[in-house]
Amino acid sequence: METFTVLKELTENPHYKEQRQKSLAGLSNAIIDTPIREIIKGFNKLPYCFTMQSCYGHFLHNGQKDLHNLDPLPVKKTIARVEYRIAYIAFCIENSNSGRKFFETLKEITDIDPQNIQFCCAEWFWKKQFNSYVLQVEPERFKHKDRAILDYKEALNIEKIRNKFFVQLKELLRKQQD
Repeated sequence: METFTVLKELTENPHYKEQRQKSLAGLSNAIIDTPIREIIKGFNKLPYCFTMQSCYGHFLHNGQKDLHNLDPLPVKKTIARVEYRIAYIAFCIENSNSGRKFFETLKEITDIDPQNIQFCCAEWFWKKQFNSYVLQVEPERFKHKDRAILDYKEALNIEKIRNKFFVQLKELLRKQQD
């Protein structure tokens, strides 16, 4: 599945409030990965955005086949290749002063590691919802995919970046709520 397309500008969306209510009404804790549940809830309390989909990022390997695995990679190098399923949050952002400021703040998250974090659009999200954007943790060369095969050392690095990504999102959220 293609996840990356270039950023589009925020557009007018007279149905934003109704779409937000409908989306949030259908959101259940059961579909949100436990480590990011509070982050998702926090963003959904902000009136100028809502989350559409998210994933904590999962690492699958010969010792771990669970598609929803939340365990960290083993410390000892006991595996050669890892299938990484990307960490991301898809947002819909209101075209308002607060929404535009939030949009600009989200762009800054990529500064953590520009080679492995992208702020982008996904065409299939945009077709469903105008003003939808994705922050994703994915090596640049795989930015168009929702999974990648990595060697163990790179997977460890991506795991560190993913963890820092979510710490930064918690901080961003805290600032938005102040």
